[in-house]
Amino acid sequence: MRALPVCSIALLAALLAVSPEFASAQMKLSPKATAPGGIETRYFTSIDGLMDGNADVILKETRQGKTVTAAVLDVCYPIAKNSDRKDRFVVNLQVAGQALTGTTQSISEKSPVSVKLTRKQSGDTFEFRGQIAIGQAVTEVTSPDNSDLSEREFLDNQTSDDGITPQPKDFTDVSPEAIAVKVKLDAATDFLKGLKGQEVEVTLASLTVGCDALRAGEQTINMSVDPERAGALLSKFKAMPGVTAAGWTAGMTEMDRTIRFPAADWREGDKINKGKLATAVASVLSRTLAAKPVSQNFNPATGKLKLVFKRPNQDFPALDLTDTIEVAGLVSPDKPGTTDKLMLWIGSPATTTADESSGAKLNLSDDASLDEEGDLPDDNGSIEALAKELKGQRWDADKSEWK
Repeated sequence: MRALPVCSIALLAALLAVSPEFASAQMKLSPKATAPGGIETRYFTSIDGLMDGNADVILKETRQGKTVTAAVLDVCYPIAKNSDRKDRFVVNLQVAGQALTGTTQSISEKSPVSVKLTRKQSGDTFEFRGQIAIGQAVTEVTSPDNSDLSEREFLDNQTSDDGITPQPKDFTDVSPEAIAVKVKLDAATDFLKGLKGQEVEVTLASLTVGCDALRAGEQTINMSVDPERAGALLSKFKAMPGVTAAGWTAGMTEMDRTIRFPAADWREGDKINKGKLATAVASVLSRTLAAKPVSQNFNPATGKLKLVFKRPNQDFPALDLTDTIEVAGLVSPDKPGTTDKLMLWIGSPATTTADESSGAKLNLSDDASLDEEGDLPDDNGSIEALAKELKGQRWDADKSEWK
C-alpha cells in the first residue's frame, strides 16, 4: 500500500480540525449503526383463551425488521381442569408469512402437541388466531390486541426471589424454624422420600410444581424444623444430590411479638432447657391472661411451643362457662451458630368457650377465630411482662434494631 505524501496527511488533519462534521460523516459509514431492520428478539407473555385462561404462555419471536424469522412457543398449563399439577410444552414454530405451525410433545405427560396459528399485526398490537391441540383436546385460539415486550423488559419481569437466605446474620429477617431447599426436579422425588420418618414438617403448598419451577428445572421445598436442629439439617441437605440451594426463609415469627434475652439461665450444656423456659412463660401469661395453666408441650419436629390455659368466662357468669386459651410460642438462638442470646416469639392467644359444667350442657357456636384479647395492646401486657421477666429486649421496628 502506497503511503500518503506528507502534504496529504497534513491536509487531512486540517480538514478534521476545521470540520468535525467530516469526521462524523466517516464514522457513520458503519452499516451496524444505521442499517434499518436489524435482528431483535421480542416476547409475548399472554395469549388469551388457552386452557380457559389458565395457561402460562411465553411466545418468543426473532425478527428482522417487521419480519418474523423464528418463533418458539412455551406453554405451561394444568394437567386437568382445576388441578394444581402442571404440564408444559416448548415447540419451535415454522414461520411462513403469517402462519406459525409446529408439533412436539408435552414434557410431563408426553402428550402429542400440534400448533396452528395465524399472526396479524395492526400498528403496535398483534392478533393470534388458530388451534392448539394437546392429545385429544383442541383449544380454539382467538386473541386480539396483544402487545410485545423487548428482551430487557421480558427479563426484568422474569426475576424472582426464592426467599432462601443461606447464611443470615440473625433471625430478624428470616424465621429460625423455617428452612427451604431448592432441588432439581429430577431429584425432588428422592429428596422428599428421604424426609419420611424424619422430625421435619414439609409445607404442603411447596409440593406443587408450578410453571416457574418447570421452566427453571428446580423446585423450592419449604419446611419447619426445631431451630436447634436447623443448622445441622441444612448442612446435610446441601450435600444431597440435586440440591442447588438451602437456607432459612420466612416463617411464623413476627418481630413485634419477639423478645431477645440472655441465654445463660436457660441452658443445660449446649441445649436450651425448654421445660424450664415454658414453665416461666406459662407463669407470666397466667397472670396477664388471668387464667390457670393446663398444659405445655413442644412439637418434636418443629420445636413449636403450645400452652393451654383455662379461666371462667365472664360474659354470663351464672352459666358457668369456661374459656380455653391456646398460645403458640417458639424459642431459638437469636442467630445461627454460637450465640449467648435466645429469642422467644409468642403468638396471639386463641380462645374458645364451652360449657364444661356438670350435668346438661349448653351448646355454643362462635364465629370469632381469636379471643377479643388478641385485639388489645400486647394481650394485656403479656409481651412486655415476658420481656421484664426474662430481662430481655423488644424489637424497634423504626430503627430496625433491638432496644
